[in-house]
Amino acid sequence: MEISTIGLDLAKNVFQVHAVDSVGNVVVRRTLRRAQLLPFFASLPPCLVGMEACGTAHHWARESIKLGHDVRQMPAAYVKPYVKRGKTDAADAEAICEAVTRPTMRFVPVKSPEQQAALSMHRARDLLVKQRTQLVNMVRALLAEFGINIPQGVRLALEMARKIVDGEAPPVPREAAKIAGRLSQQALDTHAQLREIDLDLLAQQRTNDTARRLMSIPGIGPIGATALAASVTDASQFRSGREFAAWLGLTPRQHSSGGKERLGRISKMGDKYLRTLLVVGMTSLIKGVKRKPEAADPRLVALLARKPVRGATVAMANHTARVAWAIMARGETYQAGHQPRLAA
Repeated sequence: MEISTIGLDLAKNVFQVHAVDSVGNVVVRRTLRRAQLLPFFASLPPCLVGMEACGTAHHWARESIKLGHDVRQMPAAYVKPYVKRGKTDAADAEAICEAVTRPTMRFVPVKSPEQQAALSMHRARDLLVKQRTQLVNMVRALLAEFGINIPQGVRLALEMARKIVDGEAPPVPREAAKIAGRLSQQALDTHAQLREIDLDLLAQQRTNDTARRLMSIPGIGPIGATALAASVTDASQFRSGREFAAWLGLTPRQHSSGGKERLGRISKMGDKYLRTLLVVGMTSLIKGVKRKPEAADPRLVALLARKPVRGATVAMANHTARVAWAIMARGETYQAGHQPRLAA
């Protein structure tokens, strides 16, 4: 049985395999259980294996690479056009098998277990931040029903939560005070877990050479540096910093036709978490420029003078993404005197 290319549709327990030979004839079309998957690939000679970059894909890609196969992952959105009709596992596996052989297809590098472990910390941190915000807002709304207002800011809300937990409950009915105490305790526990994750990420940033160099960029802290270092497996897959910024969704969406170029808002493609960290970092940088304009980069001041704040923030995030690409792809270090020109 000659197999040159395999399309693998991943799932939790049931996997669909579609294999073809060198001339494109279908050789295998079958379903495999989880325990059968690796023995099946171990019995085959080295071949090209395509799969969608979805949950558990990096694990199965690493295991297949150990068996000598050439594994390539593709974004699910790029595979969808190759599905002929309907939505079945067999149709998806066939589409994957077809898409992986296209010369213009874009592939997702396989992440190492260490990178995935680092990203798990970021995903957990992002979840805990949302939960803390929900808890704080719930306490605010509960107390507001009794005429008690908590000033804006997470710090002040946590201070009120600490007072409630310590027994300094505001004058509200007993049942409401009891619920406020439970929510306040949960908010404080969530905040403590966030502090622990932040300390772990800071320690990781100090031991990672790429993260240390990325943190030298203004507006990028330990969170952004470690997230970029863990998310971008191989920065050389991007031909330029502009392509990296486009991958993050920080470039205008095009809708051009008939020789007329029409540019809209940013595309918001790629990793939303990385894009958010860059935009939030640049927002913090702009606040510093507004506080002390005399100490800020004159180009930032000029950009804010001719652009709205949010437009300037996104432009700076685009610029920072290109600088980050140069640091990751070329092994360079940040030098303030040799920055690329800011995007207009």
